[in-house]
Amino acid sequence: MPEQENSLRHVPSVDQLLRTEAARELRGLVGIKKLTNIARAVTAEIRSLIRTDQEFLKTNGNQADMLLAEAVKRMEASARRESQAGIRPVINATGVLLHTNLGRAPLSQVARAAMDEAARYCSVEYDVESGVRGKRGSRVESLLKDLTGAEDALVVNNCAAAALLILTVLARDGETIVSRGELVEIGGDFRVPDVMAGSGTRMVEVGTTNRTHLEDYRRAIGPNTRLIMRVHPSNYRIVGFASSPALAELSSLARENGLPLYEDAGSGQLSDLGVIDEPVVREIVERGVDVVSFSGDKLLGSVQAGLIVGKQAIVSRLRKHPLYRALRSDKIRLAALEATLVSHQKDVADAEVPVIQMLSLTIDEVEQRAKSIIEGLDGSSVKFELIGGESTLGGGAGPTSNVSTTLIAITHPERSAQEIEHQLRTSAPPIISRISEGKVLLDLRTVFPDQLPALHEALKSFQ
Repeated sequence: MPEQENSLRHVPSVDQLLRTEAARELRGLVGIKKLTNIARAVTAEIRSLIRTDQEFLKTNGNQADMLLAEAVKRMEASARRESQAGIRPVINATGVLLHTNLGRAPLSQVARAAMDEAARYCSVEYDVESGVRGKRGSRVESLLKDLTGAEDALVVNNCAAAALLILTVLARDGETIVSRGELVEIGGDFRVPDVMAGSGTRMVEVGTTNRTHLEDYRRAIGPNTRLIMRVHPSNYRIVGFASSPALAELSSLARENGLPLYEDAGSGQLSDLGVIDEPVVREIVERGVDVVSFSGDKLLGSVQAGLIVGKQAIVSRLRKHPLYRALRSDKIRLAALEATLVSHQKDVADAEVPVIQMLSLTIDEVEQRAKSIIEGLDGSSVKFELIGGESTLGGGAGPTSNVSTTLIAITHPERSAQEIEHQLRTSAPPIISRISEGKVLLDLRTVFPDQLPALHEALKSFQ
């Protein structure tokens, strides 16, 4: 078609696009190489639209200036999407303290400072006193032993890695006994049976989904049994007609048969935070469990890590296994973890560790924050009101331990909740909220005090 061919001649070249004022501004955002690739993609896209989209051809076809403006607009949009595609800071106004999609536990100031100091050269495997090579993570291991009462400790990069290492070293080519009610799947497709299979142990299921008795474990023990495993149910609970042996009973049974007892404890409380059905690690150790794994980035309030504590003979075997080197932590993770554990050791975690701070906020304190944010914001159309609600732990921790809170509810007669949520989510910085019953809800329990001014400014835009 002559019209189509004439329009194709008016499509701006890549060089022409890169010489525009918009391109000069975008170079600092994504770099010249990426911007060149974007410009190539944009011109190819416009050529394709001219060939296939009659409406586009009719609107933009024979006018070079309109095609250039369209190309610049698409280039700007693509470059800005590219610049915002990575990890960005957000305001978590969902009320979910350990929001997996938002990075779970926010780090304390002391942990962030420790990471910054470790980012250059640091003594991660160097003994400054003697001037010789030191042991990686020795301070973290010492702190974990003090805080849990265990004989020894080890750190790997996450809890799945901890389970894989323990099962591989203690039960490979043998059998591991586990209750059917503990064969859980946790977020990200982590399934206990799959981890067992990957470790080379054969899973022996005992009991039923809701009830497992000590005798079920006893009958399953045979010549190939290498390990008894107990798994914390994490983000689900069986209630009603349900039972399982006490930990002390399982520990006695394991000792009688010369078997190690392993507990995957999940969220890893170092002290009692009042979270229902979340065990305190020290109490697990005191009840005779030989090896325990738990998370660093949940109720402990630090970085993602798989923390292992237990009997020295067992932890020593784990440390010597080749798989440990593949799973061990880097200096940045160890620095943040060490700083957080020091806060726990000094009994100042409630003042320094954000998750514990947020958990301890009273409903009156959250309400006062909310009132200060919405004061004077009610306009002619948008409506802000305070309503009761619940904050949740999230991250697979304490699913039945919701905390009463005060929510800011936003409604607008002409805009849907989805539209309001989208505007908040695409603001700078993004504000992540939730929707319920046609209202956008903001829970300030999970918003840091220094983020409140930015939240207030975003809400003013609805006036």
